[in-house]
Amino acid sequence: MDSNIDEILTRGRESGQLVVGALVSLLLFLFAVQLLGASTAAAASPIEQFFRRYVAGSGQALGASWLTTYVLTNGSVVAALSVSLFQTEILTDSQLFLMLAGSRLGGASIVLLIGILDYFQKRRYSFSEATELGVLTFLLSHSIYVPATILGYLLLPRLQTGFGAVSTRIELSFHPLAAFDPATGDVVDTVGVGLALVMAILVLFGSLTLFDRVLKRIDTEWLRKRFFRRFQHKWTSFGLGILITGVTTSVAFSLGVVVPLYNRNYIKRREIVPYVLGANVGTFFDTIVIAVLLESPQGVAIVLSLVAVGTIITVGTLVRFSTYFQAVETVQAQLVTNRRYLAGFLVSLVILPFVLILLPF
Repeated sequence: MDSNIDEILTRGRESGQLVVGALVSLLLFLFAVQLLGASTAAAASPIEQFFRRYVAGSGQALGASWLTTYVLTNGSVVAALSVSLFQTEILTDSQLFLMLAGSRLGGASIVLLIGILDYFQKRRYSFSEATELGVLTFLLSHSIYVPATILGYLLLPRLQTGFGAVSTRIELSFHPLAAFDPATGDVVDTVGVGLALVMAILVLFGSLTLFDRVLKRIDTEWLRKRFFRRFQHKWTSFGLGILITGVTTSVAFSLGVVVPLYNRNYIKRREIVPYVLGANVGTFFDTIVIAVLLESPQGVAIVLSLVAVGTIITVGTLVRFSTYFQAVETVQAQLVTNRRYLAGFLVSLVILPFVLILLPF
């Protein structure tokens, strides 16, 4: 009897800590979004001059976002910063679209980085095995978002018109960020615009990291036992990828749930591919939320444009999944079995965004 009571009390304390952690991360997230908006607005003139000088072209915007995602290992932070810059009219419509796309093209860097670190720390696997999931995630992301970026960029005016009617109807009956106005104003006045902008990025990054840590404390074993059999159906796997990533706003968590199953061969590569494709769609949910919180209907429309094109291409690959998977499998096999191909692939992932930044187009 006493052991049951102790177990209940322990679970209650753990649940309470999770709730507190989630609430703190939410408050930090909202504060960071408002501080980001306030600091970019206050620094609009120098930031605009910087962008006009160094990120003047569309290709440069794509490369800068792609490279910044590598540096921060977090596409959500880059996407949030892009929306904030757009709201203060520093970025054009096409530049925002391409910076959002760049955050996806570089978004798999964290998966690849973890694999590389694991290799150098423990060397339980070969380098190819340690980077296998990261390479697969990059292949999946680029196979969808490279064509989505090109097609969406060409169709952006039409897409904005279509989604503009939807985005203008998304209005909040209250303004949750208004409560942070006095605090963010004091921060900008006290530390200055430059430090306030850095603080906003750090707090946003910290809030997302804290939420990831809170999620990691959740016992995900029941999720694995209950859902991993469902991955055998491609549409269910795709839907779970969207749902889990969208609800948690964390690719790290949504992939973390299934990575142990993948590493232990409980889930085959053919089954995890639709899940990762779904996670790539669901990861834009927090960006849409930020655009709504910043009261930017145009920003919402642009985010929805990229999501729509990416989703349509993803659904198309799932309809012809056998052909798509065979192509991915062939490229993956070449990369993981040939060190020169793998090295060339990894180097190209770094060179391409630099090339886009250096070429004025």
